[in-house]
Amino acid sequence: MTINWDNIDLDSIADDAAVETDNELASKISSLTRMTDAEIKELFPAPADAKKLVDLMTIVKSSEDQNIKVNKIVNNAEEFGGVVLTLLGKFI
Repeated sequence: MTINWDNIDLDSIADDAAVETDNELASKISSLTRMTDAEIKELFPAPADAKKLVDLMTIVKSSEDQNIKVNKIVNNAEEFGGVVLTLLGKFI
């Protein structure tokens, strides 16, 4: 059976998949924080920003020594800067 590509809306399929992925990521993050899915999606609407939040949380929650954690965060300050400002803006 051949596929009739004229009847398939690839853009819509891709958009739906992106929304589903964003929702799943927000759900995973909110399960690790005190924030809700809606708050995560509001604060970090871009998947790349949500991924940076996950990376930052991974460092903070690791069992490594505090000095090592600080060094990792400092070494990635440009990457985490926006995430930190967003979080502080929410809580201050």
